[in-house]
Amino acid sequence: MEDQESTVIPSIQVGDWVESGVDWLTGNFREIFRTFSDVLETLINGLIDALLFVPPDLMIVVLVLLGLILRSWQFAVGSALGLSAVVAMGMWEAAMQTLGIVVFATVVAVLIAVPIGVLAARNRVVSNIVQPVLDFMQTMPAFVYLVPAVILFGIGFVPGLLSTIVFALPPGVRLTELGIRQVDAETVEAGQAFGATPRQILRGIQLPLATPTIMAGVNQVIMLALSMAVIAGMAGADGLGKLIVESIARLDVGLGAEAGLSVVVLAIYLDRLTASIGGSGSDKSLGALIRRSRGRSVAQRVTTGI
Repeated sequence: MEDQESTVIPSIQVGDWVESGVDWLTGNFREIFRTFSDVLETLINGLIDALLFVPPDLMIVVLVLLGLILRSWQFAVGSALGLSAVVAMGMWEAAMQTLGIVVFATVVAVLIAVPIGVLAARNRVVSNIVQPVLDFMQTMPAFVYLVPAVILFGIGFVPGLLSTIVFALPPGVRLTELGIRQVDAETVEAGQAFGATPRQILRGIQLPLATPTIMAGVNQVIMLALSMAVIAGMAGADGLGKLIVESIARLDVGLGAEAGLSVVVLAIYLDRLTASIGGSGSDKSLGALIRRSRGRSVAQRVTTGI
């Protein structure tokens, strides 16, 4: 077998290049990263403090009522039992910290993902550029995101939060683009025939009709954010992830089981709740009006024999 060192393929020191780039960033923009970290830390701590300010019993009532309104009474009963179990296990504070990270990361990821997805759906060049980037973001191991984030922003919520946003972003972009591309072309053409501008078509036809697919993307963003928020505990982010990391380090099976069950309760609640959004309700969009108008036109043609 030929010695590996005799290969004609030149050596590429990618790791050294990345390390040099990170060192250059930390050396030249340390104050900017520190300021950015302080701002994010203040925002996420404010959100977590707001969640913890509400007494657990009242928060459970609010979450259960939300589940009752958006889903069903069976889901509301299950949510009440699951959330009460989180309180009974003494995991409520850590659960609210994890929920704060997930909510913050999801909002930021969706605000970034939806415009990019819309732009990619309307411009093939943008789509061709975005797709490889999303492939890279999705296939990169989740733990890798923590390394540069910790170097740039230190230990705490911020590296875990940024890693969570990057990791959870791709499904939102992909499903937003897919949802808009799947909108019936005839409905869009009918909107154009009514004299609607591209912005009106996007706002009144494409986005409302693509809402179920977009919400499926939001659901996936939330699930990935929750999984990454647990991994972010390795970077020092408070919450259930940190407790799971501690349970591994101390071989504390009980702590790991309680934190893990709390993650399961949060995951099921968020998954079922977001899955029920976007698939119901009255359809008052411009797309619905156009479909009804086209339906009446077809009916008139049928009845008149034209």
